[in-house]
Amino acid sequence: MTDLRLEELSAATAAAANSLTLKPGQEQFVQPTSYAQAESDVKPSASWPRVVLDGDEVVGLIIGSFDAENAQEELRSCIWRVNVAANAQGRGVGRFAVHGLAEEARKRGFERLTVVYEPGTGSPAAFFEAIGFAVVGETQYGDHFAALTL
Repeated sequence: MTDLRLEELSAATAAAANSLTLKPGQEQFVQPTSYAQAESDVKPSASWPRVVLDGDEVVGLIIGSFDAENAQEELRSCIWRVNVAANAQGRGVGRFAVHGLAEEARKRGFERLTVVYEPGTGSPAAFFEAIGFAVVGETQYGDHFAALTL
């Protein structure tokens, strides 16, 4: 995995992004309860979908959202979703994707990037903590609200 790059999600990459297979048990953490509830509050124009390519192979997907005026603080500059193919996990793909999204947030003038995730065994908590996110609160649904200072 030395040729990683981010590319905008397109018709050419959508099928591969949609067929990414996670490790068993990770599916339950793909979309926290509070994000499912908040989905209607996110402007489609605020979405930042990108695939992670290793050479020509799609190995990950990250979707961010940038909406400085969103009423929900956790949705202003956030990671909406990050998926890494099971066979590519542990190789820096997720870290690469999050760093790319963080750089875009900086360029847009945001001072932090947030993520909401469901806690529990097998959750992405350790991943987000390892790259610098710290839990700053809890949503009304019990999901963790974590932030990375940019």
